[in-house]
Amino acid sequence: MKRILKSVFLLSLFAGFTACEDEQDLRFLEAKGDFAILTPTTGDAVILGPETPLNPGLTLSWAAMDYGTPTSINYAIQIDKAGDNFDTPVTLTSTTNTFATILSDVLNGAVVSAGLTPFTQGAIEVRIRASVGEPASQERFSDVVTYLVTPYSTALPKLAVPGNHQGWNPPTAPQLAASGFGETDFEGFVYLNGGFKFVAPDQAGNFNWGNTDYGDDGSFSGVLAESGESDCSATAGYYRVRANTTTLVYSVEPTTWGIVGSATPGGWDASTALTYNQTTKKWEGDVQMTAGAYKFRANNAWTINLGNDSDDDGSMNFDGPDITLAEGGNYRVVLDLSNPRAYTYSLTLN
Repeated sequence: MKRILKSVFLLSLFAGFTACEDEQDLRFLEAKGDFAILTPTTGDAVILGPETPLNPGLTLSWAAMDYGTPTSINYAIQIDKAGDNFDTPVTLTSTTNTFATILSDVLNGAVVSAGLTPFTQGAIEVRIRASVGEPASQERFSDVVTYLVTPYSTALPKLAVPGNHQGWNPPTAPQLAASGFGETDFEGFVYLNGGFKFVAPDQAGNFNWGNTDYGDDGSFSGVLAESGESDCSATAGYYRVRANTTTLVYSVEPTTWGIVGSATPGGWDASTALTYNQTTKKWEGDVQMTAGAYKFRANNAWTINLGNDSDDDGSMNFDGPDITLAEGGNYRVVLDLSNPRAYTYSLTLN
């Protein structure tokens, strides 16, 4: 019994000493002064590009924060758009080192999220947050440096097409896409049924009335006018719609789609018609096919036709190469033109 009491006493005594030591550690862990970013320096700049996503976009080093006693320090690299005073900072990464490298694609996503415009040089502010423990305590911030970044975007510019076909509601309207960032040659396939207009996005990418919009100039000859008093118009049907907001011209070309080729019942001379599904916004049909080649074309003619995605950009190509079918059978054929400049198809064996 005495041995048990003695063991308990020694254990309690050890715990007391440990608690005292912990309390002393906490009591003497106190931030001493400030710490500074060493690199980069204010005014340094980088141009980012989608072809080099793994290149360094931002390389940092900084002086260690002094908490008065050796301890593990957590550092978080934070950025915000210059002038926003870090009201909504973006944390790029965290580390216990006093250096870090941010890859180009990571930095690009962060600065665009912070509000920088693609392909235009903008300024971000960079700071380091130091803290200890979990949860973080004794937070301290470094000085702030201004870093100039030219970000990029791989998203194609869009133009909404609200109208009678969908209740004149820009946020839910079908869209056209330009061929590249900074281009204004918008294109897409849209089911129309009466009047319609074109609406540009606001700075945040949202489509609403009050944004820049385009209608017909009143001549109904394919000429656009900004804030045009006249609606554009088309009878009920499925159209290839094109609009250029620089040259101010537009066109609507009616289309019905089919599949054609040596693998199809009509060979290369006659398209096998597909049916437009207004619910799925796709052209669909069951087709008895043989092994061979095929393409998709509009209006049983070769003026508008789509072949294989030979450039691997995620979209079938106009006048593209033939598509090959290895095995014959009855196929569910689906042609999806609802995503502008991202045209796809599928064949599923029934």
